Amino acid sequence: MPNTNKQLTRRSFLSTTAKGTALATLMSGLPKGWVGSAYASDAPETADVKFGIIALTDCSSIVIAHEKGLFKKYGINSTVNKGANWAAIRDSLSNGDIQATHMLIGMPIASTMGLLGAPKKPMIIPWLVNRNGQAITLANKFKGKVVDDPKALKPFVDEAKKAGAPLSFAMTFPPGTHAMWMRYYLGAGGINPDTDVSLITVPPAQMVANMKVGKMDGYCVGEPWNARAIADDIGFTSIATQGIWKDHPEKVCAFTAEFADKNPKTVKAVLKALHEASVWLDNLDNRPEQAKIVSAAAYINCAEDVILGRLQGKYLYGDGRKLRDPNYMIFSQRNCNYPQPKYAKWWLTQFRRWGLVEGAPDYEGIARQVMRPDIYTEAMKEIGYTQGVQDDSAETLFDGVKFDPKADLENYARSFTVNNLKG
Repeated sequence: MPNTNKQLTRRSFLSTTAKGTALATLMSGLPKGWVGSAYASDAPETADVKFGIIALTDCSSIVIAHEKGLFKKYGINSTVNKGANWAAIRDSLSNGDIQATHMLIGMPIASTMGLLGAPKKPMIIPWLVNRNGQAITLANKFKGKVVDDPKALKPFVDEAKKAGAPLSFAMTFPPGTHAMWMRYYLGAGGINPDTDVSLITVPPAQMVANMKVGKMDGYCVGEPWNARAIADDIGFTSIATQGIWKDHPEKVCAFTAEFADKNPKTVKAVLKALHEASVWLDNLDNRPEQAKIVSAAAYINCAEDVILGRLQGKYLYGDGRKLRDPNYMIFSQRNCNYPQPKYAKWWLTQFRRWGLVEGAPDYEGIARQVMRPDIYTEAMKEIGYTQGVQDDSAETLFDGVKFDPKADLENYARSFTVNNLKG
């Protein structure tokens, strides 16, 4: 009698093998992500994302995306952690304690290059968070003597230096925006921030307290800590940073390059949520609610009425000047969020100018490595947003000096009379 079980097993094997060969042939023509599943998932690779922020008004798009469920809409389970200072934020991102963060635009550049004591950790900028909205505050003793021209400050700087007690000015982190605005402001007044004054690092939320006890003569920081100095009657605004450079770049949403490479869908999901939050923020009717939400102790920990005024462009300078500034802080308007390579190039010229790098840096290469408009563009296309485009036009700052990203960048960096060039 034939072995029926053996024949059935053989038939089953041949049938299964034929089907398997046909399936393998079919699957070989599909995209890699589809193999082993019915279709490729659009879900973020990492659903749980911790975001870092510092207590500044321009953390708002991250906070609003979290509070209003926009991260959740795109598959992100968000947690927002307030950092004590920018160094702590940088280190938390570098070691993976947080996956994305509110950050000064110069910080991912410095970390990618391993500057100023930072461990060399490549970081990327696929999203500019905001423009405008910072300021330089001077102590009340200069009220009526200095307005918005730093040249008027120079005699006081020279006198203090001669007496052996240099004036002290603060910024929030050496390669960051506030450092560059303070340096540029002083330099435009003929003041060398490295040799004529003491330039110190103070966390944003501690600026007012330090000025109150006489530890500094001026500082540059984001809001609300300039408005708070006026409310507490310890200082006045010399100039808002949009007066130095209209629509200048400010904070970014940064990731490590390693995380972004492994989690491209996660990064795009974050950008999509930030886009919706940013559009909401730029409806001025929403700014009272914005101020209320971000004023909480978990975020800025400052009275909402102190936060709100400058968000609406209402600038009381504290020395009698008043201005309804049309160039208030913006989050989505005027191609705000596109990570323009020219901004990284400008930062590198200032790193060069002030001796933060020795010799000419790789202006083009580093800008290309850090700024990632490709990620931004892909994310915006996926939600049907007609995104911004690259802008390589020249910029002229308040001292009349023009920055042309298409010109000789090393020549621009070396062209400033006040500098601390090395190499």
